[in-house]
Amino acid sequence: MSFVIVRETPRLRLRSVTADDAAFYLELVNDPSWVANIGDRKLHTVEAARAALETGAIAQFREHAYSLYMIERRSDGATIGMCGLVRRTSLPGPDIGYALRPPYWGQGYAYEAAAAVMEHAEHVLGLATVYGITAPHNQVSINLLNKLGLRYERYSRLPPDGKDTNIYRRDFRRHG
Repeated sequence: MSFVIVRETPRLRLRSVTADDAAFYLELVNDPSWVANIGDRKLHTVEAARAALETGAIAQFREHAYSLYMIERRSDGATIGMCGLVRRTSLPGPDIGYALRPPYWGQGYAYEAAAAVMEHAEHVLGLATVYGITAPHNQVSINLLNKLGLRYERYSRLPPDGKDTNIYRRDFRRHG
């Protein structure tokens, strides 16, 4: 299945999601850190993961020209996580999302990928605002959102599950 390379950084390649990413997605969303910090997607088969990608990230990319992207390490092609923009009906604009497999934590990959997504959002997509959401207990994610220039806006309980959520926001300055 073909994909679009959205952005490259010195160490990473961000590309559009394809149905062929279902096995990786299944593993990622069932990792205990994903379940604890993002939520249980209740996906237990590659077929269910494929369907979730097709109605989620793949459909969003088609509709909005952005979505979550696969993060690949350029040095060896390893798929290490996902990062990108998600359009939710519960927020007035897209929010940045990211998740890496635990072996790739603590190496600066999440920031590198997320900074590339923010640059893409501002300079290519021309977005005025990007939101970020995180569980109030997820200090690592809070630190990353702050490093990306997002600032705390409010606490909420977002649908569909009503989990405690901190909402962050970054407005890009418009010139001219």
